[in-house]
Amino acid sequence: MQGKDLFRRPTRDDLASANGRTVPDLIAPDLKVLFCGINPGLYSGATRLHFAKPGNRFWPALFAAGFTDRLLHPSERNELLARGYGITAIVRRATATAAELGDDEYRAGRRALERKVLKYKPRWLAILGIGAYRTGFDRPKAKIGMQEETIGSTGIWVLPNPSGLNANHQLPELAEMFRELKRAAG
Repeated sequence: MQGKDLFRRPTRDDLASANGRTVPDLIAPDLKVLFCGINPGLYSGATRLHFAKPGNRFWPALFAAGFTDRLLHPSERNELLARGYGITAIVRRATATAAELGDDEYRAGRRALERKVLKYKPRWLAILGIGAYRTGFDRPKAKIGMQEETIGSTGIWVLPNPSGLNANHQLPELAEMFRELKRAAG
């Protein structure tokens, strides 16, 4: 297991060569929640760790909402899996920003995501990005929170993108929205 003590920050060259890389899913059957990001950023592509860039609020929001009993470093991802939570992305390829993604990529990503959800059967799919959900699932009026639709028996919950670039929601507000999902997931 790679720990935070073994973690090496990527260099500029590492970041430059990360464009288009993928980050392996953190997934297992019957998870409580499968968190689904938009796509990996270059920092995540370089490290091959989800939500790895310093300033991303995913890991602090999980801790503040009670999904974890301490703040985990992205390299400690297997501890998240041991608690019944996983991570994937709607679009697999790493980019500098989500603005580089096209609508067709979101729709293709949704189809792949649906196949993954039907195979692994998490209780909840938490999509971290309202715009990605609206585009990929063709739900232009969707709101944050629990959705009416399901994928098989899996409920869908939409949360804001925790990227540090998303200034619409600060950590306390994100934590409260994550906490609502935590209560639903048990």
